[in-house]
Amino acid sequence: GSLITVSCLSHRVVCQVISSADPDPAQDNGTSDSSWITRLENNYGFYIGLGLAVFSSFLIGSSVILKKKGLLRLVEKGGTRAGDGGHGYLKDWLWWAGLLT
Repeated sequence: GSLITVSCLSHRVVCQVISSADPDPAQDNGTSDSSWITRLENNYGFYIGLGLAVFSSFLIGSSVILKKKGLLRLVEKGGTRAGDGGHGYLKDWLWWAGLLT
């Protein structure tokens, strides 16, 4: 058969064409990837994605709540509101905790 060379960035692959028959979907293409990451993604990929989505929603929601609590605490102390040009919220640790979350 003929040889085909495929290059992609730092990888180079040489493939040998054995026949020109239609490919059989049940036939293995010769790649055997038994790494634990691939097996984990195949078995639990949906649940990993769902967990990451829920966790990120929790972080985003808590960030908004912490920043809002910091701004409300500033108003209670009598500081100038951020919408009115005040920058007192920058000295509040609760607002910074919300920003960094």
